[in-house]
Amino acid sequence: MTAGAWAEEALGLLFQRVTETLGQVGVCFPLYADPADGHWMTTGRGSWTGGFWAGLLWLRARHTGSDTDHAAAAAATARLAPWVDADTATRGLILWYGTALAAGDETARALRERAAKAALAARDPALGLVPWGSALGGPRLRARADGVPGLVPLLASAGPEGQAAAAAHLHRHLDLCLPSGEGAQRPCPAWRLDEVDGWVAERDPAPGWSRGEAWLLLAVADALLRLDRSSRDSGRLSRAAELLLDHCEFLTGPLVPQAEAGHPDGFLDTSAGAIAAVALLKLARASGPAWTSACAARAEAVLHRLVDVHLTRQGSARPAGMLLDGCYDARSGTAVRHELVWGDFFLALGLSALLGRVDLRQV
Repeated sequence: MTAGAWAEEALGLLFQRVTETLGQVGVCFPLYADPADGHWMTTGRGSWTGGFWAGLLWLRARHTGSDTDHAAAAAATARLAPWVDADTATRGLILWYGTALAAGDETARALRERAAKAALAARDPALGLVPWGSALGGPRLRARADGVPGLVPLLASAGPEGQAAAAAHLHRHLDLCLPSGEGAQRPCPAWRLDEVDGWVAERDPAPGWSRGEAWLLLAVADALLRLDRSSRDSGRLSRAAELLLDHCEFLTGPLVPQAEAGHPDGFLDTSAGAIAAVALLKLARASGPAWTSACAARAEAVLHRLVDVHLTRQGSARPAGMLLDGCYDARSGTAVRHELVWGDFFLALGLSALLGRVDLRQV
């Protein structure tokens, strides 16, 4: 089967699953689904994952061209509005990915503009970043890898001041998270600001968290894709990408990584693989000849593995179109072999990009 054929078939299954999911969850937001029967755990407000559900609905609407599907996507996006004023850096995940694919929808555009201004107002110039925030619990003055993707393009959409804040936010997180010593160290994904000791690495999530590594690669790749090649940031970001590709083995390690390196249960995380595949596709479009072919080939290989091994098909007791073996949280044992809404989103986005249906500069 050609690349186009298997990707097309898989995308159809994913959107079939989106339609079924919408019928199950109604006005709630899906979070993760039981691998045995496909029943979704939902949230009323969407938590940090709500934008991925809206993004999936926008991808489906693009695929089908249906006015009904467009209306469903617009309705889900409108329900994200309370997150504009929430004190959390994850509003980048929520309000960038929930609106970026809504081409021509004025309500989504207005929501994104409000979110960008709110995120810009939340930055701490002295720290050089938008703090992790208190909306999801824990200390407010933290910096985490999952507070970077989405928030950087969201900030950058707020004009010159927003672009400066976006660059500072990204580079501050890279300074904290990326290893600075010799040897194959893994990025440290989470930090807390201590009044005495300054930035202190947190124990959870710890180095080796594959989704955190994929989030960092996505943020760097996205910034490189949007930058002019002559930008003074281009060289610094290219070096960050090279370090991540090397230390996290994105081009040479398993196609589907463990959720946490060294975890005794060895849970996989297909959602980390899907995020990494989109990041690699962005790098392939942004980088020079040394990276292009390797990143493109690896991204297609990851997507094919996810589809071939981990995507459910027709003819079983489970619904078709479920991307299984996602791991929400290995340490707590929460949803460790499940379908995750953001895994579905990034798989659908990667397949859509592979088929030429989506310009990755848009999202």
